[in-house]
Amino acid sequence: MKQFEIPITYRSSFITQIKNLRKELDPRKKDFSPSTLDFGEVQFLIARHFGFCYGVENAIEIAYKAVEENPGKRIFLLSQMIHNPAVNSDLRALGIRFIMDTQGNQFIPWEELNNDDIVIVPAFGTTIETEKILLDKKIEIRKYDTTCPFVTKVWKQSEKLGNQGYTVIIHGKHKHEETRATFSHSSQNAKSIVVKNMEEAIELGKMIEGKMSLEEFYEVFKGKHSEGFNPELDLDCVGVVNQTTMLASDTQSIADYFKSLMINKFGKDNLKNHFADTRDTLCYATNDNQQATYGLLNNEADIAIVVGGFNSSNTSHLVELCEEKLPTYFVSSAEELFSDNMIRHFNYNTKQMTSTKNYLGEKRPLKIILTSGASCPDAVVEGVMDRLLEFFKTDKTKEEILNEIKEEMA
Repeated sequence: MKQFEIPITYRSSFITQIKNLRKELDPRKKDFSPSTLDFGEVQFLIARHFGFCYGVENAIEIAYKAVEENPGKRIFLLSQMIHNPAVNSDLRALGIRFIMDTQGNQFIPWEELNNDDIVIVPAFGTTIETEKILLDKKIEIRKYDTTCPFVTKVWKQSEKLGNQGYTVIIHGKHKHEETRATFSHSSQNAKSIVVKNMEEAIELGKMIEGKMSLEEFYEVFKGKHSEGFNPELDLDCVGVVNQTTMLASDTQSIADYFKSLMINKFGKDNLKNHFADTRDTLCYATNDNQQATYGLLNNEADIAIVVGGFNSSNTSHLVELCEEKLPTYFVSSAEELFSDNMIRHFNYNTKQMTSTKNYLGEKRPLKIILTSGASCPDAVVEGVMDRLLEFFKTDKTKEEILNEIKEEMA
């Protein structure tokens, strides 16, 4: 796999080395058990796979290259490059201006742009409509297009389904940049509709079963279906694709649900004419991160700390998985660990910041699960670890731990 040139400040002298050692030992990722780092009073369980993925490193490399190659020119990003506050802050510091926020609200009017400007397409991709606006203004968008290849894979899968006469059901969050982009591209070739979860899938299922009126359908799925969508006709043949960052198990459950509906309605012998048995469109990094999290949760631990941007879809799903088993704290950086008695963290369910006292408890040694999403730099994860180490008496240095791991893997 290609090695990207990204700022060295995003890598770490400790965490990155541990990840690289695991890759050398297990290049095919057959072992998703965590690495255990025993410092004495505190033990860290580090996920087998986490942090920057291929798409993120590719996007960062292209963004920095755009700045380097265009001195004196105005450089814009359509929206956040990735869902990580540290990286987006760094890009702003380089002089890159953001045209929209994550919801698609405009910061900079299109009228302000001209064909001499540089526009970077973020890793999530963008909509056909936005592409047309830029192309009409004679702005080059392909040179610095950082769209993740796993996102374009979903677009191609959607196009294939549409050409075969299937309606595309997108499992995703309809306001998320990636889902908006996928929906736009999918709608060019297929009738398309977005469902966020199993609850929404079941609502859509009512239409297939004839248990929902047209009026109810258009109310429940307002803004979530393609133009001219006729649920009485367009739900007879369906295929399911993933936003790429949703839980793989949820996507599979949703696909299985629609498959069962089609069997009940049209019979098992006619299933292929009504349900496309699509291959999973989850990106490899999201899948690996989720599998590594399951690997973490197979071990006993006391608390989990998940590091990443609060609007990161793939990170939030890691939080969901951890919360099912043990107290979990979602933080974006070490700054949120105020002391050994106070942590400020994001509650994904309420979408609000909250504070928790005595989060480290009294048990010693304390076992802490530590992981991050695909858009979080290793350096930020190590910063959180370093902050936690300040709160405990340690028997070993990080260098000694690293040497032990090297000896064990030799």
